[in-house]
Amino acid sequence: MKILVVDVGGTNVKLLASGQRVVRKCRSGPKLTAEQMVAAVVKAAKGWKYDAVSIGYPGPVSRGRVLAEPKNLGPGWVGFDFEKAFGCPVRLINDAAMQALGSYEGGRMLFLGLGTGLGSALIADHVIMPMELAHLPYKKGRSFEDYVGRRGLKRFGKKKWRRTVDDVVSRLKAALVADYVVLGGGNTKKLGRLPKGARLGDNAHAFIGGRRLWEERGT
Repeated sequence: MKILVVDVGGTNVKLLASGQRVVRKCRSGPKLTAEQMVAAVVKAAKGWKYDAVSIGYPGPVSRGRVLAEPKNLGPGWVGFDFEKAFGCPVRLINDAAMQALGSYEGGRMLFLGLGTGLGSALIADHVIMPMELAHLPYKKGRSFEDYVGRRGLKRFGKKKWRRTVDDVVSRLKAALVADYVVLGGGNTKKLGRLPKGARLGDNAHAFIGGRRLWEERGT
C-alpha cells in the first residue's frame, strides 16, 4: 500500500508519498481551511500514486476525528469529510503524535514539538497517547506554549527561551515519568545544547509515523 503522509503546520503543509524522497510543500497560514488544504495537497502531490492518506493535524484528535478548530489556521476542520475530499481512506492523528510515533524506540517516551506552538505526545509500551500540554498554566498566568512556543522565543529572546525549554523538559519528564524525551519541531535548531534526558528528533520522523499508522495499527 502506498501512503501519502500530510503534515499540517502553521507555516507550511508538508507531504511525502511512499517511494518518494523529496518532500513537497504548500503554504499554510491563519486563513487555511480544511478544504483549501486538501485542494493544495492534491495539486502538490500531482504525479504521485497513493492508496491512502495519513494527516498530522495541529490540534486535538480522537478516534480519527478533529475535536477542535486549530488555533493557527482557518476554520472548517471539525466535521470535515477528509475521505470524501481525498477520495481514498484517511487516518487522522495529532501532528505531534504522528512525529512521536515515527521517533519511538521503545519504553516510555515523551515527545515535545517546539514549533509555532508546543506539540506533545506520550508513548508508553507501544501505546500512543496524544496530549494537549501546551495550554496548561506554567508561570505568571501564561501557558507552557506562551513560554516555549514561537511567541515565547520572540518575547523572551533566545537565551532565556533556552533556559525555559530546559526547565519545561525537566518538569514534564518528571511529571510523566518518561524514560526519555524527544524534541522535534523547527525551533530545535535554536537550542544550542540539548536539555538533560532529551534527544533530538527529526521532522522527517513525521512521515515515518504517518506510514506506521497503517503498518502498525494499534501502536
